Amino acid sequence: MQASQSTEKRPAVFTWHIHGSYLYYLSQADIDIYVPLAHPVREGYYGRGQTFPFGSNVKEVPVEQVKELDFDCILFQSPHNFLRDQYEILSEAQRAIPKIYLEHNAPNGAAASSVHPMNDPFVTLVHVTHYNKLMWDQTVPDVRVIEHGIIESPWPYTGELEKGIVVINHIRERGRDTGWDIYEQLKEVIPLDLAGMGTEIYGGLGEILHPQLPQFLSRYRFFLNPIRHTSLGLSFLEAMMGGLPVVALATTEYATVIRNGYTGFVHTNISELIEGMQLLLENRDLAAVMGRHAQRTAKHKYNITRFAKDWEHLIRSVASFQIQTHETESSIH
Repeated sequence: MQASQSTEKRPAVFTWHIHGSYLYYLSQADIDIYVPLAHPVREGYYGRGQTFPFGSNVKEVPVEQVKELDFDCILFQSPHNFLRDQYEILSEAQRAIPKIYLEHNAPNGAAASSVHPMNDPFVTLVHVTHYNKLMWDQTVPDVRVIEHGIIESPWPYTGELEKGIVVINHIRERGRDTGWDIYEQLKEVIPLDLAGMGTEIYGGLGEILHPQLPQFLSRYRFFLNPIRHTSLGLSFLEAMMGGLPVVALATTEYATVIRNGYTGFVHTNISELIEGMQLLLENRDLAAVMGRHAQRTAKHKYNITRFAKDWEHLIRSVASFQIQTHETESSIH
């Protein structure tokens, strides 16, 4: 593969398979994405995998062949990618091309004083929410926000199940951050189902594969997010796009996404959220109206067209800037 660095052609981006659903939405952009496959498989080295209906622009590369290819951009998605992976599988020439670091998460440590691990001033740092950018202490000059983009759901909301749905992977193991204690408190007074990887061990439904998620969500009365401190979850936005009213704590980015009493309920007082959820359970028509409001919000703010264009623009501009800079330096020296 010979990837041209001309901004008139489709950029070739190398990255790792870290968050499958995000990678699927990123693949809607007009770019070619190359992901490594290792044997035995390990984190980030899954290739395309079997879960997501990736198009032909997502290309699987055996890890031992990565150094033979030409790319226009390297996309890091975890500290391990930045601190170790790039030195293990990329050539020196590949490590010299334009690079972007995509940060999916809010700080895991102190909310306002955690220093971001990516410290290369020549790498563009991209956050998925404005809250994440606000809270991370970042030391690089080029910091951006590209908000999520979601594909519209083909399944109409019915809300026929008189219960809410929570979708969080390994919620109990992740403790207070993901609100395991809040979920346990709420399920005593509100009928709730729990889905997500690992949840079947403690009475949940287990993982719902991403392609089946829109249909799965459509029957629930509302979507609940009990997380105290995290980034903005894709399943939450997928629920909004599917027409579900949404309920969450008024923390992190959720405080800016939900309009209280209009698209759902948002508060830091758990008692207020309980009252809102009880109202939704008692009034299916109200739930449907709020769900339509949530869907309109999602279509306006988190549509896949805007998301794809934001990423296309960033990748092309970063690559173009680096090319021009190198050319200028060559002419000077």
